[in-house]
Amino acid sequence: MTRKKIIIYGSILIVVIIVIVAFSMNGNGDEAIPVQTAKVERQKIVETVSATGIVQPETQVKISADVAAKITRLEVEEGEWVEKGQFLVQLDREKFLATVERAEASLRATEANANLAKENMIKAEKDFLRTKELYDQKLESQASMDQTYAAYQVEKARYQAALEQVEQAAASLKQTRDDLSKTSIYAPMAGTISILNKEVGEIALGSQFQEDVIMVVSNLAGMEALVDVDENDIVAIQLGDSATIEIDALPDVLFKGTVSEIASSAKISAAGSADQKTEFEVKVSITVPGEKLRPGMTASADIVTETREDVIVVPIQCVAVRTPDQLKNGSVEETQADSAAAPKYSPDKDGFVQVVFVVSQSEVRALQVETGIQSETHIEVLDGLAEGDEIVTGNYRAISQLLQNNSKVKTQDKGEGGETLASR
Repeated sequence: MTRKKIIIYGSILIVVIIVIVAFSMNGNGDEAIPVQTAKVERQKIVETVSATGIVQPETQVKISADVAAKITRLEVEEGEWVEKGQFLVQLDREKFLATVERAEASLRATEANANLAKENMIKAEKDFLRTKELYDQKLESQASMDQTYAAYQVEKARYQAALEQVEQAAASLKQTRDDLSKTSIYAPMAGTISILNKEVGEIALGSQFQEDVIMVVSNLAGMEALVDVDENDIVAIQLGDSATIEIDALPDVLFKGTVSEIASSAKISAAGSADQKTEFEVKVSITVPGEKLRPGMTASADIVTETREDVIVVPIQCVAVRTPDQLKNGSVEETQADSAAAPKYSPDKDGFVQVVFVVSQSEVRALQVETGIQSETHIEVLDGLAEGDEIVTGNYRAISQLLQNNSKVKTQDKGEGGETLASR
């Protein structure tokens, strides 16, 4: 075989391959896309917000010392039930007893000084009155009367100062007695000692220096979940919203609850970094906590923000987002009449359109829809679909990429596709 023949045969082979590929591509363009479908139905849809946090008592009191001293007696143990007013902790009293005795002595001394000042004032007043009487009778000079009057005013002022010192000493004694009384700590409420941080012999720092919790008294009969809600979801939550709570330590039990408190200020973590999170604390009161819940357990709450009955819903994956240019006619040839009858779309401010693909006679049409609330699996359709429409529910690649207006489709696993519209 000559070189010329080899070139000719090679060229013919290349042309044949190109024709086959082109024919194959044209054929693929007209090939029906396999999809799953289901009928649009009306049903109930529940929108929820998910958040995680911990379990804690609704009412708990941190017991700290108001004065700094060594713990000499500790009358309770962790897990023990205490009644309101029950004795809990005794701090070392010696220093405070000495302070009280010193304050009492100081008060007695100031009272004695005040009594002396009072007597001096009375004597000075009598001297002044006697001098004034003689002055009125022209028996004493003006200078003598002025002198006794000035002495009387001085003693009167000294007496007033002595009375002020008595009041100061009494206030100091009151404070020292109050400090002494704070060396004995009693339960402010009935509850369980849920945390005990100190032992006999340890120093309890006064609360004026820093928080130094000796123990925590909790009412375990009332429990709540303290969860962190993302800033984008907090606006949907209101007081009184119902919730379902799962506890990691109790996987087979679901607890019911109600939103009882919503934080007004955000809690920001990892501020200034790429991992910055802005969240709000929400308290969910657990309706029937039972006896197994313990403070500090990890909790997950699904808070119901809105419920709608008998509305048109579709699986979330049915709703696709396209630009108007991507919603072109899927057929090879498009007549002017077809173009005039093509659906009209109103893109949002970002230039996108929400559509659902509706099946009619083995072809699909992309209908623009207006959506409402959504659950974890379904989304409400406010406008654009009617009950009974047959829509494409799968597969994901077909909905997200392949389907266009007038694309030919073939239905697969229609029964399974219909099941995706079942209630949660």
